[in-house]
Amino acid sequence: MNRLDNSTKVPLWFRVSLMAAVVAGCGGGGGDTALSTADGGARAAPQSFAAGVAAVRQAPVDLRSAGTFTLLSKTGITDVYASAIVGDVGTSPITGAAMLLTCTEVTGKIFVVDAAGPLPCATNDATTLTTAVLDMEAAYLDAEGRTSPDFTELGAGEIGGMTLTPGLYKWGTAVLISTDVTLTGGPDDVFIFQVAGTLNEANGARVTLAGGAQAKNIFWQVADSVTIGTTAHFEGVVLGKALIAANTGASANSRLLAQTAVTLQMNAITQPAK
Repeated sequence: MNRLDNSTKVPLWFRVSLMAAVVAGCGGGGGDTALSTADGGARAAPQSFAAGVAAVRQAPVDLRSAGTFTLLSKTGITDVYASAIVGDVGTSPITGAAMLLTCTEVTGKIFVVDAAGPLPCATNDATTLTTAVLDMEAAYLDAEGRTSPDFTELGAGEIGGMTLTPGLYKWGTAVLISTDVTLTGGPDDVFIFQVAGTLNEANGARVTLAGGAQAKNIFWQVADSVTIGTTAHFEGVVLGKALIAANTGASANSRLLAQTAVTLQMNAITQPAK
């Protein structure tokens, strides 16, 4: 009996190694974050800069008075009739003649800098618009200036099919949403996307929220143009340095805040819940 007992004793070094392997296999070692894809597989996401340390929770970007606008532009808002905009819209410093939305397309106020805006509904208020545009520019710099991203160059710029969790994302390239993407998080979780190139959502693609995530806490800071494809759906606040274009039939639960122009083609754009 003693001989049998001795033969079954496991060396201490082997037991320690076995336990470490089991823990690592259960996810206890702090590995890469896996982002699910549309086909049910998994895609490894870049790790945070501090391995094994939870990402720092981002504070929302402060839009200040720009956050009262659904559409805000410095060089004009064009429109292929009929669009449906819920919330206030404005353009400054360009003349109100560059505001091509009609009164019946906007559930909210239309702000312009002079008497050339759409009648009879346009509100001539250059002071409010000047402040809002300055606040829009400050919000862009806030989002652009966030440091220590949780994910860098995710998917080499292709995020279609992914499920993304809260945090700070950074790309030095363009970003493409070729198929549906899901943003999942709680009602107070913040997503900030820093895009150095263009942001393009393909025709028919959808940005979907899950887990209670809210569009008001999602910020897309884009240094080049933004395109929401034909019949596509988008979520979140766009802080665009250049053109923001919504193609035919696209919809968005969004604020489109452009430092150049906004172009619409029979779109439904609704401001996020506050």
